[in-house]
Amino acid sequence: MSKATFELYQDARDEWRWRLVHDNGNIIADSGEGYKRRKTAENGIESVRETAPDSAVEEVA
Repeated sequence: MSKATFELYQDARDEWRWRLVHDNGNIIADSGEGYKRRKTAENGIESVRETAPDSAVEEVA
């Protein structure tokens, strides 16, 4: 069972954004920018779903 949910919303500038929210309410990730089209924000969500599940963890200084 997932412990996080993607939220899709419009900001104060009527741009579409997404955020990934853990069940405890903490924001894990966000779109980082607003999009004019909802579909573009949805594509961002799909991109994270497809490319990140097996990503490596790298410690940086």
